[in-house]
Amino acid sequence: MYKRIMIKISGEALEDKENHLPYNTAFLESIYSMVHHIQEKGIEIMIVVGGGNIFRGRIASSIGVDRATGDYMGMLATLMNAMALQSFFENRGMDCRVLSALPLNACCEPYIRRKALRHLEKKRVVIFAAGIGSPYFTTDTCTALRAKEMMADCIFMGKNGVDGVYSDDPRKNPDAKLLRKITYHDILAKSLQVMDNTAVGLLEDTNIEIRVFNMADPNNALRLIEGEEIGTLISRN
Repeated sequence: MYKRIMIKISGEALEDKENHLPYNTAFLESIYSMVHHIQEKGIEIMIVVGGGNIFRGRIASSIGVDRATGDYMGMLATLMNAMALQSFFENRGMDCRVLSALPLNACCEPYIRRKALRHLEKKRVVIFAAGIGSPYFTTDTCTALRAKEMMADCIFMGKNGVDGVYSDDPRKNPDAKLLRKITYHDILAKSLQVMDNTAVGLLEDTNIEIRVFNMADPNNALRLIEGEEIGTLISRN
């Protein structure tokens, strides 16, 4: 179905909550398996990973850190996660590159659009770190911007334990219904909490789709690739 996809992984999804550790080895293994099997289909893969397992923005104000500084700290947390994914993948034989919006040449490459495209052409997994390199923007915005710059066909937004986008919060409203297909306009008009409005605005005039699905089962991504209608499809029309 797709030639090039972006996968968005939240930092919280990486966390081993049971053992109070920043990384869950079983989840990392499932991410690797998912990426590996998608690659086998000849699809080029990009990843944006959050940093919430290490540092959350709301912590900044509680310890007296200003918003901009807190956002930079969050960017560094995303870089740590990107490096962890890269190392995990490479230890299993997968060719992978981390590109950072903040210049940190000692540990990764700087983000350069043409270089990122070249890595994809060489069938390397590209992981984008440090957001867009500026405070006040979320990893959702980074995901939308990079997907647009890289000419992605689709964004895969895997959720832990959630099957897609609902009409209301299913944890609070048992009558909430799973929405199989919605538009970017619907997200803005109905204030659905899928991604922030800046990110939605970037995608609203594109043909890039978003697939929201339950990442607890890594095979769900393969089912999407093979054309099964699972989760929620978000598109322009």
